[in-house]
Amino acid sequence: MSISFIFPGQGSQAPGMGKSLHDAFGAAREVFQEVDEALGEKLSKLIFEGPADDLTLTANAQPALMAVSLAAMRVLDREFGVGAGKAAFVAGHSLGEYSALAAAGALSVTDAARLLRTRGNAMQAAVPVGEGAMAALIGKVDVALAEEIAAKGAEAGPCVVANDNNVGNVVISGSKAGIDAALAYAKEKGARAIALNVSAPFHSPLMQPAADAMAEALAGASIAPLAAPVVANVTARPVNEPTTIRKLLVEQVTGRVRWRESIEWMATEGSVARFIEVGAGKQLSGMVKRNAPDAETLALNEPADLEAFAKSV
Repeated sequence: MSISFIFPGQGSQAPGMGKSLHDAFGAAREVFQEVDEALGEKLSKLIFEGPADDLTLTANAQPALMAVSLAAMRVLDREFGVGAGKAAFVAGHSLGEYSALAAAGALSVTDAARLLRTRGNAMQAAVPVGEGAMAALIGKVDVALAEEIAAKGAEAGPCVVANDNNVGNVVISGSKAGIDAALAYAKEKGARAIALNVSAPFHSPLMQPAADAMAEALAGASIAPLAAPVVANVTARPVNEPTTIRKLLVEQVTGRVRWRESIEWMATEGSVARFIEVGAGKQLSGMVKRNAPDAETLALNEPADLEAFAKSV
C-alpha cells in the first residue's frame, strides 16, 4: 500500500507542539538543537513554552513547524526504521514543502531552518502591515467560483487564488482593496467568506520581493538527491531534479498552493492509499479526506502515534 508523507504549513502551530517527542527521544532532541544552533537562538523554548503570539510570527512559525516535523521524521527513521524512502512521495503545504524536502534528504535541517527564517522575514517585509489581506471562501465554493470572485476583486487591486485546499476551502490573497471588493462580490454570489487574521498577503503577486530574496537564498543552498520525489505546490506534480526544485520554491512564494490537485494526483495517478501527516496538528488530514475520501489518513503528533504507525508499515 503506497504512502505519502505530508507536512503542515502555517496555522498548525501551537505552543507545546513537539514537546512529547523531545522528551521521549534523543533523536528528536538532536533536531531541535540543530535548529537552535542554525538560528543562533533558543527557538525550541518558544516552540515548547510560547507565548503563542510570538510563535505565530511568520519568521518563527515557519522554522518551528519544520523543526517539529523533522523531529518526528528522524525518530521514525532512527528508532523505528521508517524513513522517507518508504514513501512513494512527500509533499508539504506552503512552508511544509521545505519540511518535505528536508525529510527526503534534499535539504539539511540546518539549511531548511535558515531558509525558512529568511523566507518568513522576507514575506513579512514584502508588504507594509495593513496593505495586504487574505480571506477564506468556504462552503459550496470550488476553485472556478473562487477564481471568478478573485477576478472581480482584482478590478480594485491585486487579488488572486492563493490556496486551493479543497472544495469548500479556497483562500484568496492580495491588496486590502482587492480583497474587500472580492468579499463584497462573494456575498452577492452567496459564497461564505471569512477575512483571515494574517500578517501579509501570502502566495500573491505582492510577495515578489520575497520571491527575489528566496531566489538569492536558494541559489546558495545545496540540494541533495531525494529519497522520494516531492509533489510541488505550484505544479501538483512530482519533481526530484535540484534545479527545478529551486525554481519551483521561488515560484511558490507568489504562486498558488495547489493542494487539492496535489492530493488528487497522488491518490489517483500516484496510487497513494495512505497519507501520513507528520508534525503539528491535523489540518492536512481533514483536507485529504475531502480531496481523496477513499484514502486513509493518519496524523503523527505523539510518541505513541509514531510507534503505532511504524508497526503498520
